[in-house]
Amino acid sequence: MELSAFLTSVGINSAIAVLLFLLYSVLRKQPGNLNVYFGPRLALASERKNYPPSLLRYLPSPSWVVKAWETTEDDILALGGMDALVFVRIIVFSIRIFCIAAVICMFLVLPVNYYGKEMIHHDISSETLEIFTIANVKESSEWLWTHCFALYVITCSACGLLYFEHKSISRTRLAYITGSPPNPSHFTVLVRAVPWSAEQSYSESVKEFFMKYYAPSYLSHHMVHRSSRVQRLMNDAEKICRVFKGVSAEQKSKPCLLPCFCGAPNSFEILSNEPDNVRGNIGLDISNLATEKENAVAFVCFKTRYAAVVAAEILHSENPMLWVTEMAPEPNDVLWSNLSIPYRQLLTQLEQLSHAFPFLKGMFKKKFISHVVTGYLPSVILILFLYAAPPTMMVFSTIEGSVSHSGRKKSACIKVLYFTIWNVFFVNVLSGSVIGQLTKLSSVKDVPKHLAEAIPNQVGFFMTYVLTSGWASLSVEIMQPFFLLRNILKKFICRIKNNPPNGTLSFPYQTEVPRLLLFGFLGFICSVMAPLILPFLLIYFVLAYLVYKNQIINVYKKSYESGGQYWPIAHKTIIASLVLTQIIALGIFGIKKSPVASGFTIPLIVGTLLFNEYCRQRFFPSFQKIAAQVLTQMDQQDEQGGRMEEIYQQLKFAYCQFRLISLDLCNIRQADQQRDRDGIRDSEAETAGLTENKCWNTLSV
Repeated sequence: MELSAFLTSVGINSAIAVLLFLLYSVLRKQPGNLNVYFGPRLALASERKNYPPSLLRYLPSPSWVVKAWETTEDDILALGGMDALVFVRIIVFSIRIFCIAAVICMFLVLPVNYYGKEMIHHDISSETLEIFTIANVKESSEWLWTHCFALYVITCSACGLLYFEHKSISRTRLAYITGSPPNPSHFTVLVRAVPWSAEQSYSESVKEFFMKYYAPSYLSHHMVHRSSRVQRLMNDAEKICRVFKGVSAEQKSKPCLLPCFCGAPNSFEILSNEPDNVRGNIGLDISNLATEKENAVAFVCFKTRYAAVVAAEILHSENPMLWVTEMAPEPNDVLWSNLSIPYRQLLTQLEQLSHAFPFLKGMFKKKFISHVVTGYLPSVILILFLYAAPPTMMVFSTIEGSVSHSGRKKSACIKVLYFTIWNVFFVNVLSGSVIGQLTKLSSVKDVPKHLAEAIPNQVGFFMTYVLTSGWASLSVEIMQPFFLLRNILKKFICRIKNNPPNGTLSFPYQTEVPRLLLFGFLGFICSVMAPLILPFLLIYFVLAYLVYKNQIINVYKKSYESGGQYWPIAHKTIIASLVLTQIIALGIFGIKKSPVASGFTIPLIVGTLLFNEYCRQRFFPSFQKIAAQVLTQMDQQDEQGGRMEEIYQQLKFAYCQFRLISLDLCNIRQADQQRDRDGIRDSEAETAGLTENKCWNTLSV
């Protein structure tokens, strides 16, 4: 690819990105789009206001950029939680490391690549991109030391930044945990594979077991019931029909041609507007749901955090497949449908899915399929696969049996990361015939050589991919085209004047974290061999810093989180990127016949692996568990502050399974108890507060 053709692509993509950003700055100021570009609560509060016509509403402005830039990490932590903060820290790390790489490679490595061979250079705009890569350096060149030096600078800088990021994120995570209100999940253990007994129910077995072995610390337990989805839908339909009889004509919307797609008023909104007597009649059906068949799963609550951790870590039976315990996820994070899967049937590895789908085993042996996958994939099918990968991996992660929404997202994130790196990098590096290229590799020692020969030829594709996929993805993210189109259909086709919010959107970590790490992976690989990619990567990460901060503070709402579990994934990917970069550089130095540079690269690989092992032992355990010392101190502070009784009351209703109905009853019971204690709250204000809580809790499911 010629440089002029690439610059043309840069101009087109830049113009499209700028146009969409300007369009967004106008659309976000329109009152009718508040529910698209702002959170539901802010949209509802703003829609009650009257906005006078103003010319400023139709002029682009950088106000959102200024607001995103001024948003601090404390604001991100308060609004998006620890996962959002970790996501932003990944972007900040990428900006820092690639700033260092751009300075050293653009001013030192790039000139060496350009003048690496004795040749007549044409006009720079007509030069090919390969002229700017390490492929243009002649064999046995004395200037290859610059590439080795740059590799050392990038590796040492990355390891140093990773170390300080680990320390900072670990401290912030600990302060976030200790400074947050008491979390029911810290007192609760999820117990699976409860032994079946003919003499007593699962609930009685759980109570007897924990009263026997944890009598001083056992508080209560909640069984998970096996409620038929069809039965629940029938019950909900009956309740909704009963409610519709009491709805006044003023509350009904106009007929809609597309009621489901356009978002016609649903039962959640109607229930929130009904009087207490109707809501009370609806809540009576909870007794029927409670009598559904019990699962061999229970949430067991303890009096202290320390007791819960001890119970979660201990082996409770000689048979490790019985009385399996782990710390419970947060109440809003529980994936109730997966709790019905028997423990013995859980799939724990993605590779095991091939046994469930045996027809996939021989598919790639067919010649036509092989040609399609290995030849046509880098163009059209690659894009389709990348769009289809996140939902497909979410299905696989659900089949694995994760008990929490955040755990399912984390599992899907890892799968999408592997999928994208393989398809975007390796399939295109071994361009055209992946299976044929792999058969030519006689040993592992040939891998660096083949990658070193192939990567300079694919630098044009990687640079174009950063423009088309990276910059375009940010434009699509900030524009929210699906919800914008849905909002237009509501107003102009469905004629819905009262525009309800779209609901609660949780941050799509399973797609955005792999995308960030993929571009970081490409940056490390190409930094020394093709440094011309670095300025465009830096632009992407700076735009990502502004766009994602804007989305976190305005669009997405934290319903649950993993507590920063995406940072270990980012660390492992960065280390793997560094090691692969060093291995490829080792192959290049071998091809260029530079034994000195090859000899200096081997200690760098060993040092990077040793640093990773140090981080694995020093920092990773703090992301997996909370220290007993910290938990004990938190228990002591709650006891001294007299908050334990309030925590126990919260634990009684924290893990309500049937959230459509029983969670509202739990809120009502808690409110009644609080009203009895205080005796000063107004009954009407209390009812309104309960209705609002019910709406938001229902939408968060």
